[in-house]
Amino acid sequence: MNTRIALFAGASLLALQAAAVAQDGATTELTEIVVSGEGEPTAPTEGYVAKAAAAGTKTATPVLETQRSVSVVTRDEIEDRGAQTLGQALSTTAGLVGEPYGGDPRFDSPVLRGFDMRNAQYLNGLRLMRSSGAPSYDIYGLERVEVLKGPASSLYGSGTPAGVINMVQKHAQFKDAYEAGTGFSLDGDKEVFLDANKVFSDTLATRFTGKLSDTEEDIDELTNKRGYLGLATRWSPTDGTTVDFLASYQKDSPITPAGIPFDLTGQGNDDSLRDLYIGDPAIDESDRRMSNIGYELHHEFDNGWALDQSARFQKFDWDYTGFYVSGFTAPSTVNRGVIFQDEDTWTANLDTRFSGEVDTGPVSHKLLFGLDLRKYDDNTTTEFATSSALDITSPTSATVGAPWYTLTEDLTLEQVGIYAQDELAIDNWRATLGLRHDWADQQGTSTNNFSGTEIIDQSDSATTGNVGLSYLFDSGFAPYVSYATSFDPEIGTDIGGNVLKPTTGEQWEIGVKYQPTSFDGLFSIALYDLTQDNVSVTVTEGAVTGTRQIGQVKSRGIEVEGAAEIAMGWSVKAAYSYNDAEQVGTNDGKMPANMPRHSGSVWLAYDFAEDTALAGLSVAGGIRYIGERFGDNANTYELDPVALVDLAAKYKVTDKATLAVNLNNLTDETYVANCGSFGCYYGSGRSVMGTLTVRW
Repeated sequence: MNTRIALFAGASLLALQAAAVAQDGATTELTEIVVSGEGEPTAPTEGYVAKAAAAGTKTATPVLETQRSVSVVTRDEIEDRGAQTLGQALSTTAGLVGEPYGGDPRFDSPVLRGFDMRNAQYLNGLRLMRSSGAPSYDIYGLERVEVLKGPASSLYGSGTPAGVINMVQKHAQFKDAYEAGTGFSLDGDKEVFLDANKVFSDTLATRFTGKLSDTEEDIDELTNKRGYLGLATRWSPTDGTTVDFLASYQKDSPITPAGIPFDLTGQGNDDSLRDLYIGDPAIDESDRRMSNIGYELHHEFDNGWALDQSARFQKFDWDYTGFYVSGFTAPSTVNRGVIFQDEDTWTANLDTRFSGEVDTGPVSHKLLFGLDLRKYDDNTTTEFATSSALDITSPTSATVGAPWYTLTEDLTLEQVGIYAQDELAIDNWRATLGLRHDWADQQGTSTNNFSGTEIIDQSDSATTGNVGLSYLFDSGFAPYVSYATSFDPEIGTDIGGNVLKPTTGEQWEIGVKYQPTSFDGLFSIALYDLTQDNVSVTVTEGAVTGTRQIGQVKSRGIEVEGAAEIAMGWSVKAAYSYNDAEQVGTNDGKMPANMPRHSGSVWLAYDFAEDTALAGLSVAGGIRYIGERFGDNANTYELDPVALVDLAAKYKVTDKATLAVNLNNLTDETYVANCGSFGCYYGSGRSVMGTLTVRW
């Protein structure tokens, strides 16, 4: 570990330790916090410390008692840090790179433990489906974001071995609450928002969430106009029955920067290149619409058992035209192309669960039995076309040629999974046993103008599981060990004509969690060993080039994370990660793309006391560090480390009105976030956003 990283890691741990020391000096002001063991993850959480999560076990088991790494980003943290995207919200999560592709408004593509998470994003416990990665979901409509790290197929079915990201939508609550506000940035961003929760009776409450925004990117020519509407209704006809109706509609127009050739970066003019527009406003176009409608049912039977059912229908449509970089000709000519994409997809999810508690002698069992159904229909056409080159010293309008590549996919995925889980408790011991079997069918056609039409008709099945053991000390410490597996179906055939098998993953993890009894906090340290097998790699056999499933990805590391609400107005969130990931079978020994060995963050907030001259003022600041990494799996593009400083302040103007200012990337660091076959992309520059919020 080099000196800079060591200092950063030390600062993270010292910040947490200093907070604890500050607490020790004021213990007489506190009352003991009793851990209830249960919580409602959909309810608002005050502060940064969330003790229960839905993602880890699907039973709201306390994070302390879950034998897995689970991180939660609360609504308060999202607002305090001024996060505008999922990637920004997750940038304080250990083991995760929130924005590996820079400020791309189209997608949220975090990287966790060396694996891309764009196809591992869930909304209210049900997967958001898209063939090329989940679209960005407006986080103003979210109550929290949960991250379950490591293989999760025993609960969620097919997916990456790195885990799942579960976004929890704002639910209706039985308490009247209203919020409205507006925001402006120095870059020209504008937004208005409304969040209204109304209780109509003891059994019925409704919540409406809306936001209109116009976002300016670092490139002046690119903007994203977005409208978001969220509707939630909670009906509780009896003490044991609750039905939550959840719906959302989002319409926006995101266009990604076209990228910059790698040869141009690092030559001393990155500041101007970050603002360089490679496209053409007469050709760039984006129209995206996403609708979600569903429900969550909870019913408790007289015998102590309960039925939970979650269902959602998702409709996604996107018409997109944008530029990409295809090469560079010295001294100043950028070769470029145009991509056209027309997407029309829908997804139906249904997850039904029965749960109950039984005792066998001294052992208590929390049992869960589930049936998970998913159907995804994808009709997408993608075209690549040539375009006239761009001389960056004398830009001209683009001339677009006929498409040279066309791909049309008409695919359907059906997946059925049955699963069971047993959470055992005896004295201070806790254990979890989980088992699931999935059947996945993929059918349809994939047609391109080079190889014609390929008939897809694949059926896969897999059994996955997880097991964990922990011990809860009275002092609040909980050491644990766990093992989990995963699978993810592939599409196509290898070089020998054999149908590709699903990739598989397995992970061992040991760690310690700590929940203090004297103040509100939650800390964890985890060591993990994660492996993915059956990875497809490109091989040449004779005169034929194709794929063989002989690849492997190994990811080992350590993660330290903590959050605490301290006496005297202090709050802290800190994380540090070390990841040693490598590829086997191709690019042997090289790091996976977008995965730094070292990364971390510290965020510290302070609320001035009511009896001081600065009553009503809160100030906060933090630093995010992303270490050296590579932009591609071949490690062709090496990216420099970067440290980003963020500041925030808010002032309670009246009892109802609050003025907040968030300054991200204080020093306006210009850094390359990613490089690949379509060019290099810069991270977001300095932004200053002010918001006025009225709550009543």
